Amino acid sequence: MALLSKRYCSIIEQSKEPKTMKARYQYRFYPTDQQRQKLAQLFGCVRVVWNDALALSKQSEKKPKSAELQKVVITQAKQTEKRAWLSEVSNIPLQQSVADLETAFKNFFNSGKGKRKGRKIGYPKFKKRTNSQSARLTRYGFSLKGDGVYLAKIGIVKPVWSRELPSEPSSVTVIKDCANRYFLSFVVEIQPTQIEAKNPSIGIDLGVKTFAVMSNGEKAQSPSYKKLDRRVRKLQRKLARQPKDSRRRNITRIKIAKLHNRIADTRKDFLHKLSTKIVNENQVIVLEDLNVSGMVKNRRLSRAISLQGWREFRTLCEAKSEKFGREFKVVSRWEPTSQVCSDCGFKWGKIDLSIRSVLCLSCGTEQDRDENAAKNIEQVGMGNRHDSKWAQRQSKTTPVASVGEASRITVRDGR
Repeated sequence: MALLSKRYCSIIEQSKEPKTMKARYQYRFYPTDQQRQKLAQLFGCVRVVWNDALALSKQSEKKPKSAELQKVVITQAKQTEKRAWLSEVSNIPLQQSVADLETAFKNFFNSGKGKRKGRKIGYPKFKKRTNSQSARLTRYGFSLKGDGVYLAKIGIVKPVWSRELPSEPSSVTVIKDCANRYFLSFVVEIQPTQIEAKNPSIGIDLGVKTFAVMSNGEKAQSPSYKKLDRRVRKLQRKLARQPKDSRRRNITRIKIAKLHNRIADTRKDFLHKLSTKIVNENQVIVLEDLNVSGMVKNRRLSRAISLQGWREFRTLCEAKSEKFGREFKVVSRWEPTSQVCSDCGFKWGKIDLSIRSVLCLSCGTEQDRDENAAKNIEQVGMGNRHDSKWAQRQSKTTPVASVGEASRITVRDGR
């Protein structure tokens, strides 16, 4: 009986432990010339092992297991003259490269069978030298030593510690992007924190001209990417005229990569600050499920939509909501949020994108298009829908020219 009571108490104690979640902390570092050569050799070995394992999987009728692939592309390959230089780097990132390929195949098969949510994952591709390079090391391949990080067979690198690590990292990924920048990405465990919210809920309507319009009337303007995007397009035309594998083409490619990084960094800084502010101040965050992949097929708006980063903003809000104990909801894309009056629930139907305000003569309220959509998103997300029986469309819409901006009046039949 005593043994049972002790065991029962231990189970209760384990259940009371706070849940932890994994997070990534990324830092930039500047390697020496000797470390650059060793890192280039490491990236090359990881890339070759990935490509050899992928080629072997394509040739086989049945996909080999990860252990079999490691035996062929790493252990046996080191004994040959063609791949003898694989012994000059640490064995851990080579094994992780095969493990990452196994994960890529698993995601591909689960996506095809419908077991994985979201967009369908494509078949794994071969890695190129000109793309971003990475190598992942587990606990036995790295260690923290003072202000530096020891990497196996690379040496001690000193990252720029912009913030402290919350816990001991379980793995680190060494990254070199297309603009020749080096980063260390640590995987650590963090505990969710509870912060009191000022507002109970908020609905957010995303757009191109104005990035986000909130249901409380606030608006968030995204940074302007026009100048940088114009320079990117100019350099891309120059790149298309240059011969392949030439030195000048490689210089142009790096210039384009640096401009893309500036755009991405500016966008990421804006999205992080906005998502943190929204999650800190509101208990329930409601967004609309946008069909971004379908919207970018519009040739006139595709570039502007791609620069906004709507999907990245949704991912950040979802992750930070989990971290700070918030509730994140997504409204169906088929909800007529811009076709219904948020005050009375009267449905006036589809309106042109050029119409930015609507006068509802059912309740006499002039609604801003985006604010009205944000309020409807919040109401649908919180379950406060209007009665659809009396809010059906029994009217016709007529455009009216006004002194200010263009508006559209909804008039009921018989008035």
